[in-house]
Amino acid sequence: MEIQREPDKIIEIDLRKVSLTSIYLSIGSLVFLMVIKSLIAGELRVSFSITSVILFIVGYLLLIVLHELFHLLGFRVFGNVPWKSMIVGVNLKMGVAYATTDKPMTNKAIRKALLLPFWTTGIFPALVGLLLDNGIVLGLAAFLIGGAAGDFAMYKELKELPDDWMVKDDPEAPKLYMYKPNRI
Repeated sequence: MEIQREPDKIIEIDLRKVSLTSIYLSIGSLVFLMVIKSLIAGELRVSFSITSVILFIVGYLLLIVLHELFHLLGFRVFGNVPWKSMIVGVNLKMGVAYATTDKPMTNKAIRKALLLPFWTTGIFPALVGLLLDNGIVLGLAAFLIGGAAGDFAMYKELKELPDDWMVKDDPEAPKLYMYKPNRI
């Protein structure tokens, strides 16, 4: 389905604001998870080694890729978007990884697709890190929770609109085009 008219609303996300929110969320999540970890273990142990730093960096890069792949999975599962209509990549100029599609989805479907990576690459690793008492996994979870700041910002804006509105993602900017139903 190709949309041939002007959108009823445009949602644009401020990347500077999102970046700041991401830092706060990452630090806040890390502190929260470390406090929970210390309460469970009865002590707070923090150690760093070159191996742990390398594992963290490699894990972070892998989880960023997984984060974007989970967006694509959400587009497919919740929005019924064909795989061939999806794109994943990195915008070096903006400093962000992204997943997008050229197909419109309902507001309800895209909201689910926006939050899927938060649960799968943020919350789930946090629970695993707590269960295993693993600080690297907790750190990764905290950074991926913070990394969902843009998704949260879009979700917040989308939540204000009805579920049946159609949403078209901008392939080059953090922008969503909103269309009232039955007017496409």
